[in-house]
Amino acid sequence: MYNLPEMQAVNGALWHALKVELSRLGVDDVPDDLDFGRRPVPAEIEMDTLFTQVCGYPLQTIYRGQAALLAAPVYDDPYCEGATHCGVFIVGRNSAFQRLEDLRGCRFAYNSRHSNSGMNLPRRAIADIAGGKPFFSTIAETHSHPGNIERVARGEIDATCVDCVTYAFFARHRPALAEATRVLATTPPSPSIPFVTTVRAPSDLKDALRKALFRVARAEEWSDARAGLLLRDIVPIDDETPYENLLRYESEARALGYPELQ
Repeated sequence: MYNLPEMQAVNGALWHALKVELSRLGVDDVPDDLDFGRRPVPAEIEMDTLFTQVCGYPLQTIYRGQAALLAAPVYDDPYCEGATHCGVFIVGRNSAFQRLEDLRGCRFAYNSRHSNSGMNLPRRAIADIAGGKPFFSTIAETHSHPGNIERVARGEIDATCVDCVTYAFFARHRPALAEATRVLATTPPSPSIPFVTTVRAPSDLKDALRKALFRVARAEEWSDARAGLLLRDIVPIDDETPYENLLRYESEARALGYPELQ
């Protein structure tokens, strides 16, 4: 999920660590390298998918029943508490916006209608103040969180909402553009974006993937791999209810007369 072109090396380092730990567990038939060419929102979770990270909201909608949850990352980010994250509303640094209500009538863009932090979470936040009416003057689906931050920085749109971890990586790797923006408000919280495998993976493979992830999360030899991805920990998912509850935000927005981000 966090895959700026500048981050291929750090993502590759995590995969290398995971591959080594899988080998130590007797699992050697794995790809040498990550596939960076897959679309961030593919048509489906391919049945040969060994390991990936998938947004929690489409796991409950368009990908329901296609993936098995492995573990949840804990990120070193001020907007993350434990294995959670949230959306952050981003505006221009010198803009006059002071509170979420000030975005009424502004130009807004989001990455995907299937996105949790880009659409589902901001929809729930805006539903409380929209009064059942369209809130923005214009709205566009762009298929890119980083692209939307850049649009705000250049003044092409007034605001967007992105995953807080995405924003942290953007600030790390593109600081000049990030300096032209700021966080206006946050959305309700959400469980962090989980690591998953195909639902068809054998039980012993799923167990090995989980053990390897937990070793990568705690072993000193992988501290650099964790630091490159702001990983503070990787924890078990003992209860899938928090992910299922993302649909509750959808139903609550609908009940407030705001079924679509608009």
